[in-house]
Amino acid sequence: MLKPSLEPIQTTGENSFLLRRFEEDGFSAPYHFHPEYELTLITKGTGTRYIGNHMDSYQAGDLVLLGSNLPHCWKTEPVVKGGKNAGSVVIQFREDFLGPELFKKKEFTNIHTLLAKSSSGITFSKQTTAIAIEKINALSGQPGNLQRLILLFDLLETLATHGRLQLLNGSGYNMKQHSTDQERINLVLAYIIENFKEKISLEKAASVASMTTNAFCKYFKKATRKTFMDVVIEYRLNYATRELVYTDKPVSHICFECGFNDIAHFSRMFKTKMKSTPLGYRKQFRKHL
Repeated sequence: MLKPSLEPIQTTGENSFLLRRFEEDGFSAPYHFHPEYELTLITKGTGTRYIGNHMDSYQAGDLVLLGSNLPHCWKTEPVVKGGKNAGSVVIQFREDFLGPELFKKKEFTNIHTLLAKSSSGITFSKQTTAIAIEKINALSGQPGNLQRLILLFDLLETLATHGRLQLLNGSGYNMKQHSTDQERINLVLAYIIENFKEKISLEKAASVASMTTNAFCKYFKKATRKTFMDVVIEYRLNYATRELVYTDKPVSHICFECGFNDIAHFSRMFKTKMKSTPLGYRKQFRKHL
């Protein structure tokens, strides 16, 4: 079972933040979290990203800001061995990396607000992302430590003040829970992410949370405002919409691939959520391409 593991991040003695580039066959990091804030730019590849209880497709140009201890992972689809078809630039830093009160200073009001919102995960408009990519490339190519720090602040200020942003966990995932409760929810979400395409068990999820089934159902509903199976079905349908849009797979194939074992049930659940049949959704989307 995939667990949301704590990823220890070490900055070097010379730097107050990390900037790293990754080129891989497929993104290999598991569903994980860390106290550092993280800005991730996808430079190559397509697939699915998981942030808290939010699932969505990603492609080159995808830019996401993650708050402290917000679980996340990117899964590349398809993975081609030796293809190096997944690439990213990742910037990580702690809130107190230059002192505990830095972002509370008046000059950093915009950035402080941005970081507070990042507890839900943030994506940005195309216009903001285009500007940010130029600044990330400049930051990546800057050898001077002081100038790198100035460019980081400039990048964060740009993200905070240019265009609209979208919160990924605006509802349905309480990021301000007690640490023990958050750990439990993270474990359950990891179980769902790893298994939603297969047979999934309420009893197993309760076991993951170290609770009885009845207690778990009440706890999960209170923490997420949804039932356990509501969340599972949401993941399955989100995955199905992605496959309908980006592939030519038959609806029956997608139905079974995303975890449903009955086409009629899949079609009914899909229409309830999307207000359209699976084929109708595919046709409607592609009509606007």
